[in-house]
Amino acid sequence: MHCISRAELRAIVIDVRKLRLLSALQRLGTISAVADEMHLSAPGVSMQLTAFEKELGVGLTRRRGRGVVLTAAGQALASHGREILDRLSLAELELDSLRTGTVGRYTLTAFPSAARTFVAETCRRLVGRDESALELRITTAEPDDAVEALASGRADLAVIHSYTNVPRDLPSGLDSRLLGSEPVWLAVPATQVRDTTRTVDLADFSSSSWIAPTADVTCFTMMERACGLAGFRPRIVAESMDFGVQLELVSAGIGVALVPALTVSHLPQGVELVQLAAPVRRSVHLAARTSDFADPGIRNLIGYLGDAARPHLAVEPLTA
Repeated sequence: MHCISRAELRAIVIDVRKLRLLSALQRLGTISAVADEMHLSAPGVSMQLTAFEKELGVGLTRRRGRGVVLTAAGQALASHGREILDRLSLAELELDSLRTGTVGRYTLTAFPSAARTFVAETCRRLVGRDESALELRITTAEPDDAVEALASGRADLAVIHSYTNVPRDLPSGLDSRLLGSEPVWLAVPATQVRDTTRTVDLADFSSSSWIAPTADVTCFTMMERACGLAGFRPRIVAESMDFGVQLELVSAGIGVALVPALTVSHLPQGVELVQLAAPVRRSVHLAARTSDFADPGIRNLIGYLGDAARPHLAVEPLTA
């Protein structure tokens, strides 16, 4: 055998199939036992090992009586081979799981009322699934920030919303799937609602004080446009992005507020939720990079989130 130059060493590619035979020979002891386990002929195994020696430029076996034993080089390579083959087996198992979308790490961002309800329920279900090892990192963000997180790669999936009077366009490279929609109600002090009231005209509240979201979010634009369509500009006396706070302020009697159904986790005493004569609805979407919708893990997460969202978004999705 000639000495191997550095250039030749760099050119060596270890054949995993032949490495598997060598490791099996170390474990089983005879060519015939390897042949039986691998469903090959004994001469075929011998030829493969001889070819392996030529490829590597080093002797791996030597004759002993009627059989063969591993050389020091063969023993060392076979030992490494067991570790390599074990790692390959684990990689193959993980690859199968990745193909089926049962493993993977993803960052999901959602607006707060979605995170508090069906996103939290999705996490609860994932924790209880023995067959799934999907890992979620959860953040909360309003839709504009969530879309930016997707575009920059800081998030893999986002729960966002739009309103019938505030449509949302996604930038190039992003796409969305509609989960469903929900009504926007007017929250008013119970003393301002007649027992026979089924719907209200916002124009009737043009002189009321209003409790609003902060001006930098879509929910504020929704309220402003709904009131504008009714012919007035709301007189805002309080601002909060926490709809629970808004409802408590309505209960305190300082004003009225427009609240999406998903935001109402608790209705304070003395507050009534009434429907609008000119309805406003909020649509809830799952957004991701367009190419990521082919990712098996993303597809599975969309299914889990859709199942969890269905009881909260009682209206059937408008489109797929």
